[in-house]
Amino acid sequence: MSRLRQPPLVTGISPNEGIPWTKVIIRGENLGTGPTDLIGLTICGHNCLLTAEWMSASKIVCRVGQAKNDKGDIIVTTKSGGRGTSTVSFKLLKPEKIGILDQSAVWVDEMNYYDMRTDRNKGIPPLSLRPANPLGIDIEKSKFPQKDLEMLFPGMSADFTSENFSAAWYLIENHSTTSFEQLKMAVTNLKRQANKKSEGSLAYVKGGLSTFFEAQDALSAIHQKLEADGTEKVEGSMTQKLENVLNRASNTADTLFQEVLGRKDKADSTRNALNVLQRFKFLFNLPLNIERNIQKGDYDVVINDYEKAKSLFGKTEVQVFKKYYAEVETRIETLRELLLDKLLETPSTLHDQKRYIRYLSDLHAPGDPAWQCIGAQHRWILQLMHSCKEGYIQDLKGTPGLHSPMLDLDSDTRPLVLGHLSQTASLKRGSSFQSGRDDTWRYKTPHRVAFVEKLTKLVLSQLPNFWKLWISYVNGSLFSETAEKSGQIERSKNVRQRQNDFKKMIQEVMQCLVKLIRGALLPLSIPECGVRQYGGWEVKSELSGQWLAHVIQTIRLTYESLTALEIPNDMLQTIQDLILDLRVRCVMVTLQHTAEEIKRLAEKEDWIVDNEGLTSLPCQFEQCIIHSLQSLKGVVECKPGEASVFQQPKTQEEVCQLSINIMQIFIYCLEQLSTKPDADVDTTHLSVDVSSPDLFGSIHEDFSLTSEQRLLIVLSNCCYLERHTFLNIAEHFEKHNFQGIEKITQVSMASLKELDQRLFENYIELKADPIVGSLEPGIYAGYFDWKDCLPPTGVRNYLKEALVNIIAVHAEVFTISKELVPRVLAKVVEAVSEELSRLMQCVSSFSKNGALQARLEICALRDTVAVHLTPESKSSFKQALEALPQLSSGADKKLLEELLNKFKSSMHLQLTCFQAASSTMMKT
Repeated sequence: MSRLRQPPLVTGISPNEGIPWTKVIIRGENLGTGPTDLIGLTICGHNCLLTAEWMSASKIVCRVGQAKNDKGDIIVTTKSGGRGTSTVSFKLLKPEKIGILDQSAVWVDEMNYYDMRTDRNKGIPPLSLRPANPLGIDIEKSKFPQKDLEMLFPGMSADFTSENFSAAWYLIENHSTTSFEQLKMAVTNLKRQANKKSEGSLAYVKGGLSTFFEAQDALSAIHQKLEADGTEKVEGSMTQKLENVLNRASNTADTLFQEVLGRKDKADSTRNALNVLQRFKFLFNLPLNIERNIQKGDYDVVINDYEKAKSLFGKTEVQVFKKYYAEVETRIETLRELLLDKLLETPSTLHDQKRYIRYLSDLHAPGDPAWQCIGAQHRWILQLMHSCKEGYIQDLKGTPGLHSPMLDLDSDTRPLVLGHLSQTASLKRGSSFQSGRDDTWRYKTPHRVAFVEKLTKLVLSQLPNFWKLWISYVNGSLFSETAEKSGQIERSKNVRQRQNDFKKMIQEVMQCLVKLIRGALLPLSIPECGVRQYGGWEVKSELSGQWLAHVIQTIRLTYESLTALEIPNDMLQTIQDLILDLRVRCVMVTLQHTAEEIKRLAEKEDWIVDNEGLTSLPCQFEQCIIHSLQSLKGVVECKPGEASVFQQPKTQEEVCQLSINIMQIFIYCLEQLSTKPDADVDTTHLSVDVSSPDLFGSIHEDFSLTSEQRLLIVLSNCCYLERHTFLNIAEHFEKHNFQGIEKITQVSMASLKELDQRLFENYIELKADPIVGSLEPGIYAGYFDWKDCLPPTGVRNYLKEALVNIIAVHAEVFTISKELVPRVLAKVVEAVSEELSRLMQCVSSFSKNGALQARLEICALRDTVAVHLTPESKSSFKQALEALPQLSSGADKKLLEELLNKFKSSMHLQLTCFQAASSTMMKT
């Protein structure tokens, strides 16, 4: 919708220069339709809206503030016209102290003035009555720059009446070119002035002693003359005789003209009565006029008439005037009571409150109506806050209370003193969780979150006007010019007394806000005595971390808005403490919720293995933790003035323990998955990984997993967690400024390695024990005897069967994870070699053929699995060979070599897996 009025245009300002807090009159065009239409006024870049008084569309009165710029434009902003322009500028002057004998181009106010910056009344100090030239010699002003002097004498002053007076500065400024002889004369003058002051009034009396004697002689002569005249004359003194003559003349005159004078007096009295009626009809009609104007609401007219009557008849001795003036006072007292009732009525706009206070000030109402209004407004805000809590609690219980007009703040037409900050805050608040809000959103939002939003909105809508009312009370803008001059001293005393009282009011509002929010979100932080007043939320479930983060953002924006009002930080410290407690609680709840989610990850295991032998579980675990940490990013980050979440050692320990708990829960999930019975594994959702068609070659037929395969999958996941996932999570913890990361990593790694070792030993036991157990029966099958055996013709079947079983283990492990093959086969080979060494050492003696047969089989096994030999297995093979007799002839060695080659050739296909592993290890 387009604006209906043109932008404001400032065409004149009077005066166009002055010191800070100078009262100016701004004239121009389209300066607003009323006080509520005026939303912005800056002079030289300083916001002067607090002191602005809208008079008409072409006139505004305000006071210039402490602007940084020396010269600037006057910019007026209105709702109807927007931001305006200016054709004139204002020049800000630095205040200078001017003595009563100094020449000045502007009028110097000699009355007491009110200093807004220090909240103290300052009058003209007695020292300012001293002469402007204390040295008594000619002053020669220097051209030394004032800024250089201020830098040369920091914190000092050239004013000899100041406490920080610097004599050197004074001499440089006023006598930089004065000769030394003149300065010596100045010293003599100063000594002479000091001597005159020491002599005092006694010297003054000595100088006029002859005058006193002459006056005394004259008075004595007059007294003697009058006494001599009274004693010589029998008839009395001269004055007595003169009085008697005058009395006789007066009696004779009254006798002659008594009748004529009587008629004349009667005519005069009638004429005077008519003149009085005509002349003072204003007073006689005033009581009726006051009643009529009160009914119309023309309080200004009533006040003007009352001031006029008071000045004319306030001290009259005429009974008629007294009678009618008493009637006027009665009507005015009724008006005072009416205005006071309207002033204390809530809700009320700030403009109306200021208007009623000015009226009561002009009517000289008893007491302090402005302070009564501040107290009523304070009680009203507290009542609103408690009513808001009761309304939400009743709604939560399912018994909504009656709609209270106190809580309907959407219709409040008062402009907030938050400027663009409050608008930005509301936009940010809406964009976080309330984007796309519809009518059902309020039912999705938890009651306690909605309560906090409503409560903060309520405080932000009421507190700015409350604070602005106090500022107006302090600087005197609540009162009219007449009342300001007459009651300035008394009000200044009240302000000093009320400052502590108002500070307690603000602190009470802040404490009430914080305690209500604590009662809703942190009930354990409220003492038992305050639970009934601030608590009462019968909710079993706790808010999630996301809602707590949203509440923290809401309270942070509230804090920024209150800071923009220039409320002292010590009054807002309780809000900072609340934010810190909520941030700590949000971190704890989020980590606890993350632990619950980690517990449910085992249900999401699909057992689909990728090329690296991993399932999606480690990735899901890492993403779950990263998502939780990202949700805490805004909570953990410190805004200006906020303390770190981890500043308390207790908090650090709890967060560290929760983080360790999350890791251990996941490790426990892996253990449960590895030990779950076959019947409990849901394999109906298994599918083939198209990127690895060779994997699960033997599994895809019946879509079932054995316990050994699950062990291998979990072992593969454990290896990946140790090498990548846990390290990535530690980096994310460090990125989000978590404490105790080393402890978290060490404990988690220790638990993971313990599980890995335990699962690995279980798998080796499952696979190695059958192979080892089959060696001895296989060796002595068919009543084989090492002492009496035929010449060897090749490797016997028991060893081939053992190799086939090892190849089966290789195939099973390779199917799951290539990286686990060396580790598993090395352990299996160690077990087989150890058993073979034991069996060889248990043989008492070998025949030539038996020794050759044993050596053939040991060498065949050793050469086949050479890739997976470890120092332990090599030692076992060495011990087994050392237990055999040495080959004595070259024919035996040749036969051994031929049989080994024959074995390797015949089982080339089966042994290919070991060769592939060898080439792979050589490449790596």
